[in-house]
Amino acid sequence: MRVSIAAIGRMKNGPERELVARYLDRAGASGKPLALTGFDVTEINESRAGSAAARKAEEAKALRAALPEGVTVMLDERGKAIDSESFATRIGRWRDDGRPAIGFVIGGADGIDPDFVRSADLVVSFSPMVWPHQLVRIMLAEQLYRTTTILSGHPYHRGD
Repeated sequence: MRVSIAAIGRMKNGPERELVARYLDRAGASGKPLALTGFDVTEINESRAGSAAARKAEEAKALRAALPEGVTVMLDERGKAIDSESFATRIGRWRDDGRPAIGFVIGGADGIDPDFVRSADLVVSFSPMVWPHQLVRIMLAEQLYRTTTILSGHPYHRGD
């Protein structure tokens, strides 16, 4: 199953981008024996439309076009908070069910178009707080790496 991230906004070169790359490289290496591949990021420019609703609609269109066919997971502060084990279990189940890909969506400063959110297979919240897209990418990349370690029984994940 291919794993992809579609995100509004571009990260500048620096420690944040390097950290995302490090976790996604690790996820790719440890995911390969688990039939989890890709771990790529598509960056989409922020919309310049005049209203927040128009920006969200325009960004949703671009995000949809960037996502692979398969499962869609939105990251949104109003989503469901789940633990790392449950996150990994869901991804493993989708893989085992033969889903071809999973696409994670990180919205822009205005959030994600509500209709697009409703179309998702899962809406996940890392916190009820709003986080900058750079930090969300880092947290998602780390959780994807953690998912591969949980699914493979690697000791990186030492939850209770």
